[in-house]
Amino acid sequence: MAVIVKKKLGDILVSAGRITTDQLETALKEQGKRGKKLGEVISELGYMSENEIIDVLSVQLSINKIDLDKVFINPDVANSIPKEVARKYNLIPVEERDGRLVIAMSDPLNVYAIDDIHFITKKPVQPCITDHTSIEKAIEVYFNRQTSDKALEDLKKEYNIVMDDKYDQAVIDDIQNAPAVRLTNSIINQSITVGASDIHIEPFEKEVIVRFRVDGVLSENMKIPQTLYSAVSTRIKIMAGMNIAEKRIPQDGRIEMDLNGKSFDFRVSSLPTVYGEKIVIRILDRANFLFDRTMLGFGENENILLDKLVRTPYGIVIVTGPTGSGKTTTLYSILKELNTNDKNLITVEDPVEYMLQGVNQVQVNMKAGLTFASGLRSILRQDPDVIMIGEIRDEETAQIAVRAAITGHFVLSTLHTNDAPSTITRIIDMGIEPYLVADSISGIIAQRLVRKLCPYCKEEYMPSKKEIEVLKEEPEKPLFRQKGCPSCNNSGYKGRLAVHEILVMNREIKELIETTKNTEQIREIAEKNGMTTLFDSCKKLVLKGETTFSEMVKTVYARE
Repeated sequence: MAVIVKKKLGDILVSAGRITTDQLETALKEQGKRGKKLGEVISELGYMSENEIIDVLSVQLSINKIDLDKVFINPDVANSIPKEVARKYNLIPVEERDGRLVIAMSDPLNVYAIDDIHFITKKPVQPCITDHTSIEKAIEVYFNRQTSDKALEDLKKEYNIVMDDKYDQAVIDDIQNAPAVRLTNSIINQSITVGASDIHIEPFEKEVIVRFRVDGVLSENMKIPQTLYSAVSTRIKIMAGMNIAEKRIPQDGRIEMDLNGKSFDFRVSSLPTVYGEKIVIRILDRANFLFDRTMLGFGENENILLDKLVRTPYGIVIVTGPTGSGKTTTLYSILKELNTNDKNLITVEDPVEYMLQGVNQVQVNMKAGLTFASGLRSILRQDPDVIMIGEIRDEETAQIAVRAAITGHFVLSTLHTNDAPSTITRIIDMGIEPYLVADSISGIIAQRLVRKLCPYCKEEYMPSKKEIEVLKEEPEKPLFRQKGCPSCNNSGYKGRLAVHEILVMNREIKELIETTKNTEQIREIAEKNGMTTLFDSCKKLVLKGETTFSEMVKTVYARE
């Protein structure tokens, strides 16, 4: 058993001189009213932060602090106790050390929790202290995998029952349903916990592979036997409102769920393949969607240029980049800035990704004949001030957008091009007259996402001669590269950063557009007028140690 002196938290904090007796009495009274733990009440009253309380307890009780982001938790050790017990006491077993079970706890004074763990595992317990949120996250990561494995085993057993015995079909359906639901929910919960943007469920000859896309990179999460996949895919299609009987054509669906107090949208797409339907689920976190410019990665110079575009009363602002480069997030954030009571904002999107209060949003419906072009025509009769078009896909949509811009409307849209200057050429190639392009476009924002180095494990190194040649300068300080640790799932990266290239139209560029489609000439003039290229924007992040040289080369160097 662990040696924990049975002290009260309040007494420890008072004896350490961190709170007064009067403050403790106030906190105890509030605790009675709120029904929360004393530490939470003390933090809420502003007497001490959670981390300050942890520091005091660590010193006063001689208990080690532990940072779960930097520690590898052995899954077998974590699963030595039931998930319900871990949640009840907000703790998680981390490792076995010298015959003792090391437990990360937010409340190491809870001797009942320590006694229960000792009783369940039959091992001496060595408590460590960390914050409440870190333990909650670790529980979701390690015990969701346990839930998946258990559901998968149950599914296997129940399929054996179906194969060996003859049951009524309704009974068979009931038997198959419960584990399929649990397994599906577990996959979704795990994806949310690790911060995935997409879930790929891919059937092959003998097995089905489940992969998560985290920070733009896919990695394998689990495998499902091919014989059990039907129950899982059917469950997902039911949740998404898709036709479970139709497996020969692609389908789209949508799921709305509240998980851990947050609202999520899941866009589901099915695609028939040789071995079954491949399902991809795009995860949209409503709470973490609308960012300000700093969070989007706009620097000081870029903010100056963007201010010019946002203040323009009319014209088209185009955000360009490949799929998954954050174009929609940038569009919505600009739309949020423009969303005031004196403006009528209307969008036409496919699909409507997030609902914005005060914005009239139109969903494209190809089957009903509501296309971008037809929707845009109707929007123009709705007296709009600001129009957002999800994507300029064809000449007709481009023509209407241009007409709207030159008749006094502010238009936002996206296009798939490599950089800002080539967007002008692309629109002209779509059939728009050069003089109309010059008159209607106010500016173009090219955007890419690069992975951000994990702050816990990134390591310094001196750049090679080849790297210096590519950077076109010798760095004053060492560069950083990825290493890998438990905090970043050994990838070396944690999160992503946006890099931008903002072209603002001026008279010189407009005159050039009317006489030539030469992208390089347009680029040269734009750079003279303050445009930072995607390469230079990303190079700054490399020199600051926020991303790696390899990320820069992969993302933007090929376009230089």
